[in-house]
Amino acid sequence: MKKKMQINKKKEERRGTQEKMLKVEKTARPAKAEKPIKATRPAKAEKPIKATRPAKAEKPIKSAERADAVCPYAKKCGGCDYQGMPYEKQLKEKQAYVQKQVGNFCKVLPILGMDEPYHYRNKVHAVFDIEKKRGSRPGARGNGKAANGKQGNGKNGRLAAKPAPGGIISGVYKAGTHEVINIDACQIEDELSSAIIRDIRGLLHSFKIKTYDEDTGYGLLRHVLVRRGFHSGEVMVVLVLGSPVLPSKNHFVKALRELHPEISTVIVNVNDKRTSMVLGDKESVIYGKGYIEDTLCGCTFRISPKSFYQVNPVQTEILYGKAIAYAALTGNETVVDAYCGTGTIGIIAAKSAKKVIGVELNRDAVRDAVKNAKCNNVKNIDFYNADAGQFMVEMAEYRADAKTGEKNGADEVDVVFMDPPRAGSDEAFLSSVVTLAPKRVVYVSCNPETLARDLLYLTKHGYRAQECQPVDMFPWTKHVETVVLLSKGAKGPVDLCSARTEVERRLVDSRKVKVDFSLENMDLSEFKGKATYEQIKAYVLEKTGLKVSSLYIAQIKKKCGLDVGENFNLPKSENARQPQCTPEKEEAIMQAFKHFGIV
Repeated sequence: MKKKMQINKKKEERRGTQEKMLKVEKTARPAKAEKPIKATRPAKAEKPIKATRPAKAEKPIKSAERADAVCPYAKKCGGCDYQGMPYEKQLKEKQAYVQKQVGNFCKVLPILGMDEPYHYRNKVHAVFDIEKKRGSRPGARGNGKAANGKQGNGKNGRLAAKPAPGGIISGVYKAGTHEVINIDACQIEDELSSAIIRDIRGLLHSFKIKTYDEDTGYGLLRHVLVRRGFHSGEVMVVLVLGSPVLPSKNHFVKALRELHPEISTVIVNVNDKRTSMVLGDKESVIYGKGYIEDTLCGCTFRISPKSFYQVNPVQTEILYGKAIAYAALTGNETVVDAYCGTGTIGIIAAKSAKKVIGVELNRDAVRDAVKNAKCNNVKNIDFYNADAGQFMVEMAEYRADAKTGEKNGADEVDVVFMDPPRAGSDEAFLSSVVTLAPKRVVYVSCNPETLARDLLYLTKHGYRAQECQPVDMFPWTKHVETVVLLSKGAKGPVDLCSARTEVERRLVDSRKVKVDFSLENMDLSEFKGKATYEQIKAYVLEKTGLKVSSLYIAQIKKKCGLDVGENFNLPKSENARQPQCTPEKEEAIMQAFKHFGIV
């Protein structure tokens, strides 16, 4: 027992000694106490200094430019081609593109860009749908605000657009598909218009309005189109429905206008067909006057849901201003405005011309053009609802008959403005321009490649391209607008200042009789049943928005028992594998055949 007690006593003494030593170490050890000092050592403190060295200072600038430019929806949307590219570099790319296509014909001036290349589109379109499992997911990385208008809380405070109550989404189709990408904001679209679409999405569930399902054909709301006047500030909202009845429409409009009192008019457009077209044929105004107005180059223009109006008003004024300057009008000219749309260029030019003739295939646009002329008190302009190419052919033939004395005299055309679609013009139109022989042709183009093709024809037939001015109408995309001046028989650049004297001298020397003419008093029988493949393509694109190939046109011609033409070769074997025209495109081609009198 005594031994055990002695052993235990020794153990307690050792344990007490160890505890005392530990206490001394804890109070005396400087290593752990100096940890904060280690964090302030010069070696680590110098890291920020390294980042400020001139050689590496450029990297943050480049990344900042890229972060500012890149849209998180870019890979899915496909609407913008130059994401991540600084704006100055975009302009250089477009300048080089135009130079490559047009540089062999004339001098290409430096491209005119925008000071603020963001949110320039005053026409915003959104597709509505219900969120599907395969589609965009709430909380996925992206840019924009949630359905309630608040910013998300994801990485760097950015989240994708969240579906509204009921899983309702709106945005654009994913590139190459009909899957809707839910989008709240776009860097090239008008911000107010985007906010209106976002709030419409938020109201639908409470008003029990179902979105349209393309797969089943059930549902009501298909699309929303918002157009805003740049100078007037007026806002038009177009609700595209699958059927004509909008439940509680008055209350819906009231709730929407409480959120956005800027809205001037609300229109219901009915599209009850299974088609890729956005707008249908039937419309009804449920609030306001059914259109908005805006000012362009000092003139007021009426904009309806279907009428064409340039989406970038800032650059449009620059583009049209250049076109009018190239025309060098003195007040004595007869001007033809081909592909005139709502009459913008023609009405602006009419103030400085003797007479303007506008030609446009879209009936709604012509209706607006007539109203625009009255609104601006322009009385020296006439509009014709006709295919521009066919009209010009008939006009050239009429003038040729007048010269031989078979018909009464016709005005000599001094200037032709032409602003064709992306497909460019066709040989029938261009040959009619050559026959009419205007002294100047002002060609406004949205496609440098088809512009180069048409310039080749005109320069081979007595015209000389004088100058080309590119204008960046669509920043962040690859598209570029150009305006080119061509002069008849010119050997060098045109002296615009002396144009007045030359035109006046020519008008005094000429002996012509002025008459008014229209399509009704022209002999059209000679042109019935004649239309080129390009004319048919342009007509189908203009009327339906569909692109059809020469193969499809030939297939339908053969189906109707018509000659497909010497220059178009169908496969030798009837069973040869080839794309087949869809019923939708077949119907559109048949409409074109009827229009041109082919069937």
